Amino acid sequence: MAKPAGRNTLCQQYHMLIEEPVSPLLSVAAKPQKLWIPKRVLFTPEAMEESFGQQIFDRVSHLGLPVEVLKNNRLTNLRGEDEKETYRLSKTTMAVVTAPPSAMKLQPIPPSADWQFHLAQGCPAHCHYCYLAGSLAGPPVVRVFANLPSILENTKNYIDPLKPTSFEASCYTDPLGIEHLTGSLAECIRFFGKQENGRLRFTTKFANADSLLQVPHNGNTRWRFSLNAETVAKRLEGGTASLSQRIEAMRKAALPRADGGGGYPIGAVIAPIMPIENWEAEYTGLLDKLEANVGFAKDLSFELISHRFTPGSKEVLSGWYPNTSLDMNEATRAVKRNKFGGFKYVYTKDVMAELRHFFESEISRRFPNAKILYWT
Repeated sequence: MAKPAGRNTLCQQYHMLIEEPVSPLLSVAAKPQKLWIPKRVLFTPEAMEESFGQQIFDRVSHLGLPVEVLKNNRLTNLRGEDEKETYRLSKTTMAVVTAPPSAMKLQPIPPSADWQFHLAQGCPAHCHYCYLAGSLAGPPVVRVFANLPSILENTKNYIDPLKPTSFEASCYTDPLGIEHLTGSLAECIRFFGKQENGRLRFTTKFANADSLLQVPHNGNTRWRFSLNAETVAKRLEGGTASLSQRIEAMRKAALPRADGGGGYPIGAVIAPIMPIENWEAEYTGLLDKLEANVGFAKDLSFELISHRFTPGSKEVLSGWYPNTSLDMNEATRAVKRNKFGGFKYVYTKDVMAELRHFFESEISRRFPNAKILYWT
């Protein structure tokens, strides 16, 4: 039996997969992205009973990753001596588990989509403003669901037979960030490509696009890229692809290929929008790159999301990133309450109006055929 590839060889193989000529329109050439390689991969017994779980097991074993099959279905020994150590251990661990029965009861997720479902929970990136902070219980381990085929089959119960119904797959994870390890996203794209009124949506900060370019999507998947000003991407989005890498991947996804691949509907999720120093010039630079590289796209959408945080998320994030430069000063914010009695800190009305006017006017001018789906 051939010896599994080592970790260094694995990284080299992935880099070879994405080392293609980049668009000459990019101001900075997109270098190959360094993909996330977990130090531990755990499988529960239930996950090993699933055929898709076996596929993931074979995949990561072939790649030479350290794999452990647990004796029971509980994830233990995930905490370190302190919060910092717990975070480090969690962010280098991928656990393949089965989603609980509650995962089959889908929840609406406006304005992003009609419904949300989850192929995984937890993200390998290190974004200082992470929206999962305070949302998911326990250590931030990446939990991949081995019963994905059942989860997908269940979405058929929510598809309106008379009109398109959209499903968000990236509420609790970045599915492209783990795709090289799981194949879960390709599974979802193939599934929705066969649904007459089912529409898949996912968002990513990663750029390993090549493995998905020839997956038959039938125009039913919108591939969105989470983008920000260069300064924000460099300072606050650790472990992700660079801005240039993401835009290059966005161009690849949208561009129809001679072999029948590509041609995805695409979207730009500009988030979280922040009035950083020289914010207008910074975001102008982002829009310049988008205009140069994906201005040709016939099906392009924009989602505009300003930065917000809750007291709970601030507490968690401050523990994860004690030296962050992210501004979470409540004194400069307004309070926005929801119908359940909770609240979050958002920008003041004047700041929000200024930011919104800039983006909506610039996008309308540069991309007259694109749709701005919402501002929030």
